Amino acid sequence: MDPIREAELMMTRRQLFGKTTLGLGTAALSRLLMTGGMAGGLAAAAMGSEGHKGLAGMPNFAPKAKHVIYLFMNGGPSQLDLWDYKPKLNDIYDTDLPDRVRRGQRITTMTSGQTRFPIAPSRYKFKKYDNQADGVWVSELLPHTAGIVNDLCVVRSMWTEAINHDPAVTYIQTGSQLPGRPSMGSWVSYGLGTENENLPTYVVLHSKVSSGKVDQALFSRLWGTGFLPSEYQGVSLRSSGDPVLYLTDPDGMDRTTRRGMLNDLAKLNEMQLGAFGDPEIAARITQYEMAYRLQTSVPDLMDLSKESADTFELYGKEAHEPGTFAANCLLARRMVERGVRYIQIFHRGWDQHGNLTGDLPMQTKDVDQACAALVKDLKQRGLLDDTLVIWGGEFGRTVYCQGALSHENYGRDHHPRAFTVWMAGGGVQPGIAYGQTDDYGYNIVDKDGAVIDPSVDTLTPGAVHVHDLQATILNQLGVDHTKLTYRYQGRDFRLTDVHGHVVKDLIK
Repeated sequence: MDPIREAELMMTRRQLFGKTTLGLGTAALSRLLMTGGMAGGLAAAAMGSEGHKGLAGMPNFAPKAKHVIYLFMNGGPSQLDLWDYKPKLNDIYDTDLPDRVRRGQRITTMTSGQTRFPIAPSRYKFKKYDNQADGVWVSELLPHTAGIVNDLCVVRSMWTEAINHDPAVTYIQTGSQLPGRPSMGSWVSYGLGTENENLPTYVVLHSKVSSGKVDQALFSRLWGTGFLPSEYQGVSLRSSGDPVLYLTDPDGMDRTTRRGMLNDLAKLNEMQLGAFGDPEIAARITQYEMAYRLQTSVPDLMDLSKESADTFELYGKEAHEPGTFAANCLLARRMVERGVRYIQIFHRGWDQHGNLTGDLPMQTKDVDQACAALVKDLKQRGLLDDTLVIWGGEFGRTVYCQGALSHENYGRDHHPRAFTVWMAGGGVQPGIAYGQTDDYGYNIVDKDGAVIDPSVDTLTPGAVHVHDLQATILNQLGVDHTKLTYRYQGRDFRLTDVHGHVVKDLIK
């Protein structure tokens, strides 16, 4: 056989496509000569001299928001004890949830074996804060958040199909209950690109919990890229030691040596890129270069010593302690100032199946002052208008008690059929409470009090599905959620799958 023909037959599909991309190596080399650094040149060739600037045509229209701060309360905060005031429940304490209210809806295995579903009214007082005819009711557990209620868009009619933690968290973070899809922050990073050269586009922060109760694990796939190129994943900053692993040069290595090592490594990666054309190699070059820049930008970001005493008073004394929710909220404001596009703050421990009255006050104490401080701080610095702040969990809690009921203490099971989130800034309507539930806080109802079956009445005003929330968030960033797509395995995927509607009543 002809040796050339034999070589062609032995060539893999990837190698074949890789041969067609040799021009990319030449382009990278020419960029290198202009920028004076091999790694910098290759990163610039792959991503543009100032980093990835987003897809052509994105944003699709003028954005109301440029940044997102998502405050995620992992575990399912009890909306009935925080936001969804149901005073009539006190009159039916310890009576069974009527079948006409439950309507045969799915419940978890943790309560499916109970012979009774006793009504457990909230033991906390509520107050209405007027900025409209209906007003916004807020629990006594959130006194600081109550002080910013005129800036909040409180959505009391969220719903999801997922009833267990991992699929529910995966759903609201990635648009699918099954692992493997890109996170919302990755979609935003991919579509809109970066506003800074020295920090990641998408940053993830994990918060310490005072109660020590962190039952539910958080997996890196929740801020991962799924099938998108890996440079769009969230960068998780640690609360102790180096914020990013290996940020500090090891003993015996200085910046000049590190720069030389990265240049040599980039040459090897350039050879691989030319041979195989794998986009992940270009992503790797970019990530190495970003890691190098993080060595100077991250320490400056994490250094809170220049923040004023008034700022620390606003956020609370916990803001002095790295890794607390308060410190993370302060860092989020600093990131917005530096052009970070998407910031995710996780706070765990909201899964109160028992001892709700013991755990919930500690959870709210962790986050209440800092949430209010973040909104106030952004507002006074002129940053709230183009920063969308979101607060909420993956689902809510049941009106009935899990296990034994006592007026002093109780627990609540998962409730996906109706829960509460709030948003602030970024072009959303301030000072409103949107959507309502029945007298039991169990089902979403329309303005006339009729129960909405959101899985059927998808266009009925009032109910807000997970995909509707995601579509609305993207809309505020100037993105049509149906147009932000990525072709994978023969079809175009998007964050909202084939669902989702922008909830226009929530936006200005």
